[in-house]
Amino acid sequence: MDKNIEELTLLLMYLTSWQLKNDLEYDYKNSWKTYPFEVIDTLTEKGYLFPTRHRNKSVTLTKEGEKLAEELCKKYLKHDE
Repeated sequence: MDKNIEELTLLLMYLTSWQLKNDLEYDYKNSWKTYPFEVIDTLTEKGYLFPTRHRNKSVTLTKEGEKLAEELCKKYLKHDE
């Protein structure tokens, strides 16, 4: 059950994210931090989210987090053709 919660939380973060433009060559995806903190902590420990400050209201997905979220889209959001 915990794995499903982690996967679905990351998927929701990805689907509701926005691009954060910066001076680097990579634009990061941000999402609001409106999910259980235990799940956010676990996703951060696994390397799918960047560590964040306590007062930040958003989280930032890592490249690994985005890649997994894209795979989860295929897994959970299958469309019959």
